[in-house]
Amino acid sequence: MHTEPSQASHAAMQELEDIELQLLLEGVFRRYGFDFREYAPASLRRRVRRRVHAEGLTTFAGLLDKLLHDPACMERLLLDLSINVTSMFRDPTFYLAFREKVVPQLRTYPFTRIWVAGCSTGEEVYSLAIVLHEEEVYERTRIYATDINESVLERARAGVFPLDKMREYTQNYIKAGGMEAFSEYYVAAYDGAQFHRSLVENVVFAQHNLVSDRSFNEFNVVVCRNVMIYFDKTLQNRVHGLFYESLAHLGVLALGHKESIRFSPYEERYEVLDSSEKVYRKVA
Repeated sequence: MHTEPSQASHAAMQELEDIELQLLLEGVFRRYGFDFREYAPASLRRRVRRRVHAEGLTTFAGLLDKLLHDPACMERLLLDLSINVTSMFRDPTFYLAFREKVVPQLRTYPFTRIWVAGCSTGEEVYSLAIVLHEEEVYERTRIYATDINESVLERARAGVFPLDKMREYTQNYIKAGGMEAFSEYYVAAYDGAQFHRSLVENVVFAQHNLVSDRSFNEFNVVVCRNVMIYFDKTLQNRVHGLFYESLAHLGVLALGHKESIRFSPYEERYEVLDSSEKVYRKVA
């Protein structure tokens, strides 16, 4: 007898929350220029709700009010929304594939540009730099490491990672075809592992928003792994367009294991270099 009103009440609350969330995303875009309006809705809602509770609030509308008047609150939300789950040599088989199928092509160029898009706290950038160093192509490479979030870029520039992660990272490095003792690349410092500055001599860290910013150079390789899974289909296609425009002829695109160019408007313009590691080469 009482189920219908409660269901109707729940639906009404859900509808109200949807409106509040849309207003919040619109407000964030207009106030700060960060556009999350085409992020995957379920993940977005979960992360915003977590921030609502963390700020001691009860509604999305309450969070919007605080965001508009408190830039520090926006910084905290940005950390929630820019997903920073990463590790060194994550998916070691990708780095093996990079060594075997991408590096030989890089050797044929006098100079190469690589874009690591959505670099987060930088573990992937340092991993890539180590591979390029070991394959003796780092000296003629410039890596552009970008992220939406300035605070994670600061951590990436610092190159200090938790000491208790080094055992895991060493195992990943070995599986990725590492040629040295991994401990050669860092020293214990600042309660963490400080990676050698030589690894970022040829790295440019910069803020870039995949949602709203344009291409800023021509690249031989674009690496964007485990970022687009958080975007809806429309946004994914737009970012695919950005990467396609940014790649030189025969440039390489590397995506995450759960990502693909399949069903994108650019599918026919690439050839597959490694299907399991989602490595593609621009041919048209």
